[in-house]
Amino acid sequence: MNKPLVTALAVMASLQPALAADPLAKIEQAARQEGQLYSIGMPDSWANWKDTWQQIGSTYGIKHQDTDMSSAQEIAKFAAEKENATADIGDVGGAFGPVAVQQGVTQPYKPSTWSDIPNWAKDADGHWMLAYTGTIAFLINKDLVKKNPTSWSSLLDGSYKVTLGDVGVASQANNGVLAAAFATGGSEKDLKPALDLFGKLAQQGRLSLNDPSIANIEKGEVEVGVLWDFNALNYRDQIDPKKFDVVIPSDGSVMAGYTTIINKWAKNPNAAKLAREYILSDAGQINLARGYARPIRSNVVLPEDVKAKLLPAEQYASAKPVTDQAAWEQSSKALPRQWQESVMIHMQ
Repeated sequence: MNKPLVTALAVMASLQPALAADPLAKIEQAARQEGQLYSIGMPDSWANWKDTWQQIGSTYGIKHQDTDMSSAQEIAKFAAEKENATADIGDVGGAFGPVAVQQGVTQPYKPSTWSDIPNWAKDADGHWMLAYTGTIAFLINKDLVKKNPTSWSSLLDGSYKVTLGDVGVASQANNGVLAAAFATGGSEKDLKPALDLFGKLAQQGRLSLNDPSIANIEKGEVEVGVLWDFNALNYRDQIDPKKFDVVIPSDGSVMAGYTTIINKWAKNPNAAKLAREYILSDAGQINLARGYARPIRSNVVLPEDVKAKLLPAEQYASAKPVTDQAAWEQSSKALPRQWQESVMIHMQ
């Protein structure tokens, strides 16, 4: 184990004023006593959670287990189980953070790096805060696609199938729709241009309802997948870097983030708080970048080998963040019905 990674929190705590360090030390002690942590939606293959869990385990003696699920399913699980909680912490799309708070299923915790997190990327009370950002990209199987699409508009000219995932449930799929809206004249308030585009793909018989998971990609069941850049790059490198291209659509995309949410009824609340603390430390942020996710803290210095794993900055020229979060929250709620009416009706 690299010593700077292992001691990251200890060093950070020692630099804090005594009043700030004391609660952190108490959390660490209590987390060690709990000795376990159950997460949902934070699998090893996503954003390099693997290294974070390994380091938390070796540093603090906390055993970890994850069950993968979508953002909506995570919140529903917290709400359904309540005092019978089987999960302590989850990772959900940024738009789902406020939803979780509204449903009263979270508890707040502000990490010691709180001031480094931009105001737009966090809840004022500490219920949620983005740890990393991703941008919607195309993952292209070059064995199955003759000419790479470079934009949303160019998708309509192909003969390959486009795989988006479970719209209305998965944050990645929902943001795929928003990215297409940004590129085709829509906005957080107006997803119609994107729904029209996917409706046309459905009419052509070229919209796949498959999940763009690494297993399906490896089996050759995804020709062009719509994924977060960090997932696309990760899957590409795991399967065969020469077989796939990853492209940020040139006519527009969305840059969004993911946030941890700590279960209000967590059985291991201190382990969950310590995990959030570690995720937002320098070591945790570098872990995420190693998994191709862009850290939310801009003051973290990435090693050169980690920088080399990311796409060139110029590919992101047309990508933009959500600026009207309230409108996107409303659109996200309406999206399942709109998707059925505008897209699924055309599925062959």
